[in-house]
Amino acid sequence: MAGSGWAWLWWTLAAAVPVLFLAVFFAWPVLSLVGRGFWDDGPDLSGFAEVFGRPRTWRIIGLTLAQGAAGTVVSVLLGVPGAYLLYRCRFRGQGVLRAFVTVPFVLPTVVVGVAFRALLRENGPLGFLGLDGTFTAIVAALVFFNYAVVVRTVGGLWSRLDPRPEQAARSLGASPARAFRTVTLPALTPAIVSAASLVFLFCATAFGTVLVLGGLRFGTVETEIWIQTTQFLDLRAAAVLSVVQVVVVVGALTVAARARSRRERALALIDAPTPPGRPHPLPTAITAITLVLLALPLIALVAGSLRVGDGWGLDHYRALATTGGDSALTVTVWQALSNSLRVAVDATLLAVLVGGLVALVVSRRPRQPVLRRTVAGLDGVFMLPLGVSAVTVGFGFLLVMGHPFGIATDLRTSGILVPIAQAVVAVPLVVRTVLPVLRAIDPRLREAAATLGAGSGRVLATIDLPVVARSLGLAVGFAFAVSLGEFGATSFLARPDRPTLPVVIFRLIGLPGADRYGMALAASVVLAVLTAGVMALAERLRGFGGEL
Repeated sequence: MAGSGWAWLWWTLAAAVPVLFLAVFFAWPVLSLVGRGFWDDGPDLSGFAEVFGRPRTWRIIGLTLAQGAAGTVVSVLLGVPGAYLLYRCRFRGQGVLRAFVTVPFVLPTVVVGVAFRALLRENGPLGFLGLDGTFTAIVAALVFFNYAVVVRTVGGLWSRLDPRPEQAARSLGASPARAFRTVTLPALTPAIVSAASLVFLFCATAFGTVLVLGGLRFGTVETEIWIQTTQFLDLRAAAVLSVVQVVVVVGALTVAARARSRRERALALIDAPTPPGRPHPLPTAITAITLVLLALPLIALVAGSLRVGDGWGLDHYRALATTGGDSALTVTVWQALSNSLRVAVDATLLAVLVGGLVALVVSRRPRQPVLRRTVAGLDGVFMLPLGVSAVTVGFGFLLVMGHPFGIATDLRTSGILVPIAQAVVAVPLVVRTVLPVLRAIDPRLREAAATLGAGSGRVLATIDLPVVARSLGLAVGFAFAVSLGEFGATSFLARPDRPTLPVVIFRLIGLPGADRYGMALAASVVLAVLTAGVMALAERLRGFGGEL
């Protein structure tokens, strides 16, 4: 009984700590901002009628849904062939290509926007297409960012599909296309739906990329919340739009969770990756063209950073040690990078701690229906920061974190809120990285250990933690990369004397002068190389742990 009591205490604390973190640093700021918009000497819901009566609101919602739908459709159409080639087949250099397609997803959104501007602007490599500042450019950038989501999600399942049903269909006379359409595609549907739901979520809530490429002409609900709060100080409109965004997010997460559940049940029946197949010409050609298109913005970014007048040089990189002339910046780019690294370390430690606890709790399969529903609800709740505007979180921090709980220090001027806000954004990615690994553990292993007399803590230490270590490197990499590139909440919270690198890059983009724009490109290259290096190291560390 004593052991059982300690176990209940442990699991209660493991669930209580993340819930308290989410309540204080996510729910409270968001609800406070929303409440400011719907409270005026009492409840006042007239803001809905006022905001939805504006043509601008409907235009913004329409653009958000259109960008999300277009980005999702193109990402899936290009990503499924990529998943086939990179996960179903085997060839030399496959691991390098898998790592390469992941790079765009971990790049800061501001960097992606700058890369596409360098590619599509009038004097850029593709400037002749006239796509700079267009809806097509935004969709292309969203596909660039989310292609890896489809490839990795669908490819992970495809690599473990039992090949015998498809082989049986072929032996009965079905063509390769028909066997794929009638056998393989239905089996992949849960993974495709899950990936599409997440891609739509990321496209509909894009901030930095849309702000850089679309400005005020092509905005989303996310960028409109930022405009309403920072430029118009219209909290009522921001609150209404935040509610709209939450509804869209909950819908997308619900679809993704159901599809993910079906996929996990399927994966439980598969013990090993399928034997590699022979590459088919059509998906190989589509993937080859896509990889070239993915490389173009990165090449344009690097080339633009080296372009000095009519020649080439490292002048823009040398300028990173200055403030851009005429005190354009409060710090140098290298100082901003140092700030980003310090903040990212703190945010990563916090995100891994909170996310790891969430994954441990949610990975359990309690027999009681009430506990089972509670665990499922906890999983869904901790996904909300993925879709709720980081701008909303950041502005909410400014509203409620002055002297919370009677603290004498004004936290808004202390700098402590920046890593906390970044951790809020990173926690869902840590959970999604660690949770599938924990759920893949056969429950019979834990039951056997308990039968042999191992307590709850010993089972956790000898079974769960060694398995989690295999995915921990990737979780740390994702959290660190996301924290380095976070811009939405940080744009509100970063102190003027301690800006992060994404904030400085956005500042340089808005300043006149070719030299400052060149500095922005060079700073973006530095940030891109750093985040890509972090993810490459994380993937390598995961490789040391082996595969499940």
